[in-house]
Amino acid sequence: MQYATNFVFMPLFYSQTIDRNTFLAIWQISEEEDFFLEKVPLSRQITHPAKRLQHLAGRYLLQYIFPDFPLRLIQIADTRKPFLPEDPYHFSISHCGSYAAAIVSTTCRVGIDIEQPTQRILRIIPKFMSAEEQILISPAENNERLVQLGTLCWSIKEAMYKWYAFGKIDFIRDLIIESLSFENEISGIAQAECKTELTHKLTLPYIIWPDLILSWTAA
Repeated sequence: MQYATNFVFMPLFYSQTIDRNTFLAIWQISEEEDFFLEKVPLSRQITHPAKRLQHLAGRYLLQYIFPDFPLRLIQIADTRKPFLPEDPYHFSISHCGSYAAAIVSTTCRVGIDIEQPTQRILRIIPKFMSAEEQILISPAENNERLVQLGTLCWSIKEAMYKWYAFGKIDFIRDLIIESLSFENEISGIAQAECKTELTHKLTLPYIIWPDLILSWTAA
């Protein structure tokens, strides 16, 4: 199994080695399609140009993280989650605006999500956060911070949903954020529960940049 030995030196927006078997990366897309098509296949028909670029960039990242990642073997589950038969790699992809993100592990299930904060999040917070969870973001000192924290909570739940992978899950009832612990102004760790047929305790690190929010889990 080939590892990306030059992983931290590539010109990405962000990359992180989580452990020796698990890596994540974010690509800020500025290239034309041809850049990606030289390296990765377009595995399905996508007519919207921006979504096609996001699709290509996400798959490009998979082979960037693990150069022998078998892109042509990717299948799509009924839940629309891409996967590899027999799970030689566990992976998750996220797209948002001009960014694509991916996390890959050879040892554990993973989920990743990136979001760009917008005022729209304030209208939908009650649709994905319980009253108890909303208390976690109530100390926000201004509207901008509330938008960031609301978007962060949405991103955390999306990453949990992707980690779970089996669909048919209620974001309020089944995906529960227990705490947000900030290490500094922009990064921290969420503790959460995924309650389905079993209860899974998950730790989700996160980073808040001015125009992008990242969260992920590997467990």
